[in-house]
Amino acid sequence: MRYRFFLSILFLGSLLGACTPKTQGPLPIMGERTVSPSGDTLFHTIPDFTFVDQDSNRVTAATFADKVYVADFFFTTCPSICPKMSQQMVRLHDAFIDRPEVVLLSHSIDPTHDTVAVLREYAQALAVKSHKWHLVTGDEDDIYDMARAYMVSAMRDENAPGGYVHSGAFILVDKDRRIRGYYDGTKTEEVDQLMADIDRLLAEYGE
Repeated sequence: MRYRFFLSILFLGSLLGACTPKTQGPLPIMGERTVSPSGDTLFHTIPDFTFVDQDSNRVTAATFADKVYVADFFFTTCPSICPKMSQQMVRLHDAFIDRPEVVLLSHSIDPTHDTVAVLREYAQALAVKSHKWHLVTGDEDDIYDMARAYMVSAMRDENAPGGYVHSGAFILVDKDRRIRGYYDGTKTEEVDQLMADIDRLLAEYGE
């Protein structure tokens, strides 16, 4: 119930955001927050993880230390939204190729099929670099747990095209592992806003 409530708030927030002029202040911090006994506000953060990318590199939370990154969920045989999402990820890859403080992370939700070799071929077809865009595979349960941590959907569904359903969101994560924004990864204008918000986020860190 709490998860559904959050999604409702998130959806409402996205509608309000679409109707409200963008400001240049700090980006919002998404997710639940609690107050510690000492009175400090504790924000939702992305937990530790370990996956393997298209070049057989071990990818962990430490890979993204002192970086902001954009995460999403996909699978290489996806016949619906993934091709559009990949095109937009390529835009991000190219726009920030010379900015080492910005990295991309795509999780395959079909790790049985999407082996390291398959992901390498997929990356080569897109002509992208693994130091900028990590396409990762791993244990299926771990990947689905990560989707929940990012507060997006990813699951098997025999009735869905390709056998899976997943969110088309691009998720912006800051250097402190906090979620700072959700963007429709199938829409150019949303990704344009994401690019602008990455610069806003880096400005918060004085970059």
